[in-house]
Amino acid sequence: MRFATVSKGLIAALMASTTLTACAGGGAARPELPPATFVASKEQPGEEYVIGPLDSLSIFVWRNPELSSKVQVRPDGRITTPLISDMPAVGKTPAMLAADMKLALGEYIKDPIVSVIVDSFSGTFSQQVRIVGATQKPASLPYRANMTLLDAMIAVGGLGEYAAGNKARLIRYDRATGKQTEYALRINKLLKDGDPSANVRLEPGDVIIIPESMF
Repeated sequence: MRFATVSKGLIAALMASTTLTACAGGGAARPELPPATFVASKEQPGEEYVIGPLDSLSIFVWRNPELSSKVQVRPDGRITTPLISDMPAVGKTPAMLAADMKLALGEYIKDPIVSVIVDSFSGTFSQQVRIVGATQKPASLPYRANMTLLDAMIAVGGLGEYAAGNKARLIRYDRATGKQTEYALRINKLLKDGDPSANVRLEPGDVIIIPESMF
């Protein structure tokens, strides 16, 4: 009789635990992004490049070689060139920075013509694709126009040994609404099964999180 009572209590506890687990792991499924082709049918330019910390720049001032220089953007987002100290560079396009430098140099020379060329780039976080979790080498990748999930996974060396690729998720921030949305990814289907429908187009600022399998 006592055994029956204990058994009933144990079954009730297990059922309650199962119900709580289902509630915790339940909820609406994450939406999925539409598939992208492996090679874009038409190459298009991406968003205009925004200078980021540690970018290397070539500053060219026409007919004033002594004012031209190669500089690296400091971690604080500023650069220093001849006659100009602590010019903010991060968050500007090369054309915007050239216009600001033209204005600053105008105090010393007449009608300067300035060009800014990005030699090597890291970009701002809003222009990178970050991949973390169970991958061979987590990384922040500069976004390239027409970049897809396959491109990003090749760059980080694929999935780790214990990765749960089909449980990965992509977090995307919508600048227009100020909200972020999570999307489901099926990386195992893409890399191991070769399912083209699992390849999706990426956008600047995307974060890909790949969990490890429990088994």
